[in-house]
Amino acid sequence: MERVMGGGGGGALQLVLAGAGIWLLYKMLVRLRPGADLQDLVVVITGASSGLGKECARVFHAAGARLVLCGRDPARLQQVVQELRAGSESSQRQTHTPKTVTFDLADAASVGGAAEEILKCYGQVDVLINNAGISYRGNILDTHVSVQREVMETNYFGPIALTQALLPAMVQRRSGHIVVISSIQGKISIPYRSAYAASKHATQAYFDCLRAEMERYGILVTVVSPGYIRTNLSVNAVTGDGSKYGVLDKTTAAGRDPQDVARAVLKAVRHRSKDVILAGAAPTLAVYLRTLWPALFFTLMSSRARKEQKPKDE
Repeated sequence: MERVMGGGGGGALQLVLAGAGIWLLYKMLVRLRPGADLQDLVVVITGASSGLGKECARVFHAAGARLVLCGRDPARLQQVVQELRAGSESSQRQTHTPKTVTFDLADAASVGGAAEEILKCYGQVDVLINNAGISYRGNILDTHVSVQREVMETNYFGPIALTQALLPAMVQRRSGHIVVISSIQGKISIPYRSAYAASKHATQAYFDCLRAEMERYGILVTVVSPGYIRTNLSVNAVTGDGSKYGVLDKTTAAGRDPQDVARAVLKAVRHRSKDVILAGAAPTLAVYLRTLWPALFFTLMSSRARKEQKPKDE
């Protein structure tokens, strides 16, 4: 511990603080940039029947976008469409009745057909928002590898399959914007979230590569990394044996309002942001700490693991 705190510890802390300062300056500059107009753009949103996806549908609909809402339950998607149509009168822009495409993102065989159906809606896709996903709570020792695969299929393979199915049309037009809702846990891992954090780390890596490769085609890529959001994500999370977690974590209950996060996603699209962290000061600092002072970060995570031997106590 003396080696962690002594020697270069002060220098590392200064680097962490400097990094945080640069991040805050960047956020201020982004706010000053004029945003792009989204009127009539075709915006595809996965996981649109509830939670953050539903709130994203609200804000992009109000902005005048032509929406294609995707999810597994056609009845719930239609309910969202009805709610959006009912609220159109209050919009200051011309709005469009959303269209829907039903498919299971975790079913790789259905993604290609779903992409074709999506393209038939308007003939193009301007913005793809990969939002659908599941969470996980569990001890690695008690988690079957099939659960790890299930989370990876939904959170990683599903979004990249849909993205790659829609990419050729974007490349042909040399225009498009791909957004993925990752997580702060795509940048740092915390105990009892192995499957979820692994899927989000993979997501971050893939879309970072995609951003670099697609720049020459004029295609934008945005990774949004929120902290806890006040949705049913933890309630619907899977556990080590594949059963539902069924608990609203205290951290989730105290998380950000999904409407605020949806507005941040809208802003990220308008400002063509590349990487957005939507978390509090402590998680944001931890991202820099993991890189600049890893020994201290690992010590803190080990301490957290000891305190949370039973994830449902969180």
